[in-house]
Amino acid sequence: MGYTDQVHHEATDGLLKLLTKANHDLTLVQQRLEKEFQQVYPDNANPMKLVSRIKKIQEDLSALKEQCHELLSAKQGLIDGARTLLVGNRSLLQRMQSSMEVPLTDDAGDSAFDYFNQIIDEWTGQVRSGTGDESNSNPEDVNKLLFSAIVQSN
Repeated sequence: MGYTDQVHHEATDGLLKLLTKANHDLTLVQQRLEKEFQQVYPDNANPMKLVSRIKKIQEDLSALKEQCHELLSAKQGLIDGARTLLVGNRSLLQRMQSSMEVPLTDDAGDSAFDYFNQIIDEWTGQVRSGTGDESNSNPEDVNKLLFSAIVQSN
């Protein structure tokens, strides 16, 4: 072991001792503050506990936000699936009616289909207003809007 190794080692040891002492001093200060706050403030107004609660709420809020994004995505997936299935089934039913020479159910007389479209339009309006896009673009663009809103907020 040379002279430079020994000097380097002593300097590192000195720094380590200084940092250890500083950590010990900070721990003592924290304990004294906690003790003083417990004596001065009631439990529900203790600044140390309030800071801890705020941090916990921030973590919970972040988790809740992620769950809301997942819920919105799942809701959009459900709407897309329902639209595809119902519109496809309706088209198939109309073709069957046509081939059997049964009077076709037209759009004006189908209140259930009208109600379904109204619900989809309301959801599309909510997504557009939530993302700041009020234009009347293609309904399939709602998925893009929802995705971009989720990505931007993360």
